[in-house]
Amino acid sequence: MELFQLFLQNLLSPAILFFALGIAAGLLKSDLDVPESISRYLSIYLMMSIGFKGGAALAGTEGGILATLPLLMAGAAMSFLIPFLAFWLLRRTTTLDPPTQAAVAGHYGSGSIVTFVTAVSFLQQAAIGYDGYIVAVLALMEAPAILSALYIAHRAAPETIAAGKQASRKLSREIFTNGAILLLFGSFIIGFASGAPGLAKLEGFLVTPFQGILALFLLDMGLLVARQFHHMKDFTLPLAAFGLYMPLLGATAGLGVAAALDTGVGTGALFMVLCASASYIAVPAAMRLALPQARPAIYLPLSLAITFPFNIVAGIPLYVLAAEHVLG
Repeated sequence: MELFQLFLQNLLSPAILFFALGIAAGLLKSDLDVPESISRYLSIYLMMSIGFKGGAALAGTEGGILATLPLLMAGAAMSFLIPFLAFWLLRRTTTLDPPTQAAVAGHYGSGSIVTFVTAVSFLQQAAIGYDGYIVAVLALMEAPAILSALYIAHRAAPETIAAGKQASRKLSREIFTNGAILLLFGSFIIGFASGAPGLAKLEGFLVTPFQGILALFLLDMGLLVARQFHHMKDFTLPLAAFGLYMPLLGATAGLGVAAALDTGVGTGALFMVLCASASYIAVPAAMRLALPQARPAIYLPLSLAITFPFNIVAGIPLYVLAAEHVLG
């Protein structure tokens, strides 16, 4: 009954309902559209808000930055290791070419910022607290997954090495100057530096409108997800299933780490979300540069049209429930 109530709470939240509206509008071929400039503004706002609030929360945390180190190290390790598990599973369940398998695997070691923001919203509605420094873990879980994917691809398909070397300089820039990650981490630092007084000054902008901005952003995300559905005709059943069970495996591993570190319910649930997510922004851009042999028509729809909706609708309440039972 508790699980059903959590699912119902999530499904009936305005943000999730607007996400469903976006998918429906896209499938019905409606002319509903969010202009790209507005979409970029919404992304910037969400990254700025979640980063700043996380930094301000850390400024008031006993232990300061030292308190973040165990989870930061665990996040980097999980980001590096999860792609190896994903690649092993793909090799045994699909007939994809090795570069595409490696690219897909890299997506599942990197966190999804939008899934994370939605999970934060869910925790706020459920009145479950979390440690603000988890935002720093999110920012860190990009580069290790990309490096793992490239290592796997170069070992499984040596012909990809040349393309990787040619793209190395651009790839480094893509990883370390990615706009979303840079803004997220920069806002985190600014929030930490200004602390509670700084948050009080920006509360009317970064806190109060957050739920409305998130609802509009998820409407746009629903439209984007619907545009990816036409690729699904090329998916085999084992590949589609991978997009559903891989986040559950990642979340289970994340729960074990959270229990070992005694993170608490809210922080543990968010760490599970990070381990269960699949990137569809930074990693696809990196894969296009460094693994041009991989097939974007496979790795992008898999993360965006299967794993992302699953986590948004069903995964988040499931992870929170598991965190409550194990970490509560």
